[in-house]
Amino acid sequence: MTSTLALSRPERRRRVVALGLAVAAYLLAFFHRVAPAAIAPDLAKAFQTSAAGLGVLAATYFYIYTLMQVPTGVLADTLGARRILTLGGLIAGAGSILFGLAPSFEIAVIGRTLVGLGVSVGFIASLKLVAVWYEESRFASLVGLIMFIGNIGPVVAGAPLAWAADAWSWRGVFIAVAGMSFVIAALSWVFVSDGPQGAGRARMGNRSWIKGLVTVLMNRDTWPGFVANLGLGGSFLSFAGLWAVPYLMQAHGISRAAASNHVSVYFLCFAVGCLFIGGLSDRLGRRRPLMASGALIYVAFWLIWLPGTPLGYGLSYLLFGVMGLVTSCFTLSWACAKEVNPPLLSGMATSVVNVGVFLGAAVLQPLVGWLMDRSWSGAMASGVRVYSAGDYRNGLALMMGFAAVGFAATLFVRETRCRNVWQPD
Repeated sequence: MTSTLALSRPERRRRVVALGLAVAAYLLAFFHRVAPAAIAPDLAKAFQTSAAGLGVLAATYFYIYTLMQVPTGVLADTLGARRILTLGGLIAGAGSILFGLAPSFEIAVIGRTLVGLGVSVGFIASLKLVAVWYEESRFASLVGLIMFIGNIGPVVAGAPLAWAADAWSWRGVFIAVAGMSFVIAALSWVFVSDGPQGAGRARMGNRSWIKGLVTVLMNRDTWPGFVANLGLGGSFLSFAGLWAVPYLMQAHGISRAAASNHVSVYFLCFAVGCLFIGGLSDRLGRRRPLMASGALIYVAFWLIWLPGTPLGYGLSYLLFGVMGLVTSCFTLSWACAKEVNPPLLSGMATSVVNVGVFLGAAVLQPLVGWLMDRSWSGAMASGVRVYSAGDYRNGLALMMGFAAVGFAATLFVRETRCRNVWQPD
């Protein structure tokens, strides 16, 4: 791991610029991830789709994002962050334009697939740059900072996006976001540097990436973080990324603007939690206790939503805020994955556990919609299906079940005491 004191002033500037562009790409990734929640009624009306169809449209992003996580980790360890950030930005920009102009549901799915493919590199590229440019003792703190900044995307994708969709058009918003992706791609090609002493420092070189991937996959200490992310991260993104807004609107009678504000509070508090939990973990020298305690509180809060009892604004905002804070516990999984695997394989290790987050969301988003459609009474309003609190309860129970599995997995995470503990056999 590179020492900060050993870097020259130009190298310090290069690492800040490189990490800044990677985080900007990650910010756009998070925006695309949760944007369907704020414009769910617009999408349902534009493409005349059911809850299950809407779930598939939103989850398409997660399908390709999930499939790309391990390949992205391999590419980060072999090609370096510069190349994958440039290519990812170009693909995401093209997909965002196609989604914004989509005349049909099928074209929208293709556009969202391309978006998921393009933005899938941002977070892993960020983790790789932190791993090669910064000392090990700062990893969780910097990851928390990255998550904090990245979650500005969901905040923007909440109430402001709902307002923009009402004032102008959701299609125009996605075309504008495409332009941002192209700019990030161009700047990444020019300014991102893969390592403090050239690209060779950050890559595997001639070492077999297949052997490295097998090493990560065969390491039993890799998998508790994966399952924790599957349950905790998957339920979090399924709820906040799609179903929270329509749930609050239809089951609790809240306006779209107010429902979107709730989601913005959720993500803002999640961002704040990410900012502090990494630093707290680094200072305490512990990972597992923070993950387990946060996960237990998160599961308990799902019990409040299951009955579907109407809540006052003050209480509902408080619940969303606290859930956001404790949900951040699963973000320590990336530090744990890096610390139980060979340092050179940090990209692959973090990408494998990261798969769990998006696999969970990819499975849950359409499955929740399918459960809701099974009990739907046939009610319609302005061409959009209307679901009751009972319809949503089935989906909420499923997301809570995933969260409980995630909590159980945190109990098996290996305690690293915030240092790399991998030893060759």
